[in-house]
Amino acid sequence: MEFGILGGGRWGTALGTHLSKKGHKVLIYDKNPEVVRRINEGKHPYLEGLELPKGVRATTHLSDMEDFEYIICALPTQAVRDVVSKVDLRGRKFVSASKGLEVGTFKRISEIVKEVHPEAEVFALSGPSFAEEVSKGLPTAVVLGYSGNPEVAKGLRDAINSENFRVYLNDDLAGVELGGALKNVIAIACGISDGLGFGHNARAALITRGLVEMTRIGVKLGARRETFFGLSGAGDLILTATSDLSRNRTFGLLLGRGMGPSEALKKIGQTVEGVETVKALKPLVDRENIYAPITTAVYEVVMEGRDLREVVKEMLLRTPGEEFS
Repeated sequence: MEFGILGGGRWGTALGTHLSKKGHKVLIYDKNPEVVRRINEGKHPYLEGLELPKGVRATTHLSDMEDFEYIICALPTQAVRDVVSKVDLRGRKFVSASKGLEVGTFKRISEIVKEVHPEAEVFALSGPSFAEEVSKGLPTAVVLGYSGNPEVAKGLRDAINSENFRVYLNDDLAGVELGGALKNVIAIACGISDGLGFGHNARAALITRGLVEMTRIGVKLGARRETFFGLSGAGDLILTATSDLSRNRTFGLLLGRGMGPSEALKKIGQTVEGVETVKALKPLVDRENIYAPITTAVYEVVMEGRDLREVVKEMLLRTPGEEFS
C-alpha cells in the first residue's frame, strides 16, 4: 500500500518508519523545509539517533498527497482544518492519528474532515504509543476506530499491524477519538500533582477519577462507556499521565513547580495538545452541563491564571459522592 502522511513531527515520522519497514511506500508532508530536508537525508531533527528507512521520503508540496489512497494525519489538531481543506480527499481513506478537539467548534478530527470532505472515509488511530518507542520498533498496542465497512477497517488494520505494533479494531469512532483527546487534560492535572509533590497516591487517585470524568464526558457526547476502559482511554491515560516522555504531564509538572503556562509552553517548545483541548473542552462541558471538576480545575489554572494552590484546595474540600455517579 501507499501512505501519505500529513505532518513530519515525531509521531508522523515514527508511523512512516513503521509503515516503511512493513514494505509500504511512504511520503511525509511537512511545511518546514528543514524538517523535509533532514527526513530525506535519513535523519529527523527531533528523533535523535533514528536512521530512517530509505523508503521514507518527504515533501513540502501538499499536492503530492493527492497521489495516495491512504492519508494519515499526524498534525496538531488546530492545524487540521486548514490543511485538509487544501487536499482532495475524494475516494481516499483518511486515518487521524492526531488527538484533540478543535477550539471554538468542539469537533473531533473525523467531524472536521467529514465537514470539509463529506465523501471521505475516516478512521482514528489511537492508544498508548510514544513516537520514540514506535520508531525503535518497541512493542506497542493501539486501536483503529471506524464507523463504516468493517471489512475495509480489517484491511487497513492488516496493513498497519505487525508483531511489535498490534492494531485492534473498535467501531466506536467517537469514543476512540475522545479517549485520545480527553486523557491529555487529565495528564496535565497529574503533572501538576507531581510537581506539587503530592506523591503516588494522589497521582493514582487523579488517574482513576480522571478516567471516570473522561467516561462521563464521552458518554454524554455519544461514545460507548467501555471504550474508555480500552487502549484509547485507560491505556493512553496511564501512559501519558505517568511518563517523563509525556509533554502534557511535563507541562503540568512545570506548572506545579511554579512556572507560568506561557513559560512552560516555551520551555517545552512543542505542541502540548492538552492545552488546546482544555480550551475547547471547558465551554463544551459547560454547555452540556457535564460534571467535570478536573477539567474545570485545569482550565482555571491554564487559561484563567488562577492560583494553583487555591484551585487544589477547592478540589480537596469537595464532598465525595458516589464513586461511579
